Amino acid sequence: MFDLSGKTALVTGGSRGIGSATAELLARQGARVILTYVRDAEAAQRTVQSIEAAGGRAEAEKLDTGSFEQAEASVAALAKRAGGLDILVANAGVAIDGLLLRLREQDLDTTLSINLKGALACAQAAIKPMMRARSGRIIFVSSVVGQMGNAGQVAYAASKAALIGAAKSLAREYASRGITVNAVAPGYVETDMTSKLEPAQREAMLSGVPLGRPASAAEAAAAIVFLASSEAAYITGQVLAVNGGMYM
Repeated sequence: MFDLSGKTALVTGGSRGIGSATAELLARQGARVILTYVRDAEAAQRTVQSIEAAGGRAEAEKLDTGSFEQAEASVAALAKRAGGLDILVANAGVAIDGLLLRLREQDLDTTLSINLKGALACAQAAIKPMMRARSGRIIFVSSVVGQMGNAGQVAYAASKAALIGAAKSLAREYASRGITVNAVAPGYVETDMTSKLEPAQREAMLSGVPLGRPASAAEAAAAIVFLASSEAAYITGQVLAVNGGMYM
């Protein structure tokens, strides 16, 4: 199952966390993986080396999803160089937390530019070769916060909720071309970012998770790889929640 041999996958924000775990799992299933990063080239190369050590194929490319024009052009160039693009995992994101009364316009613009506009720019470029091939998988990495909201994360929640609406709209637009578009909405995932939480913050988050533990990045990646596979060919416009029951 989930044989991705011969497929080319692009994972934005693939240097760490869910992105890195997804890149490794896609490669393990046979896909050629292009993972992108913004600043941490060393972390991206570590992921590439880990994939290659396991017998997979991967490369890392710098890509700033904060610029719509640059992101679209970069993905188009990567797809052309790779001879096509079968899978796009739009994972790159940023969280700038704060209550609405303290929210700066600059922070809102940055959050929407990277989380929403950047994902759509990558999708716009990826859809073109997918349309020619009459086949493709696009997965947006949203968040449980985009489904249920969270105090102090209005900009982040808005950007992640928008990805869900975008996935549903694009699913309708491109289903006739054999392209599926879905979203994965992780809950509390154990990553470098969440490892910095104070014990009290951690306990507060876990109190709302019926399974009583955070997800691993690999568990979120498994949901993404499923949606990228041929086994998920009849699933489109959906949100796959990986949240331990945090939101139902």
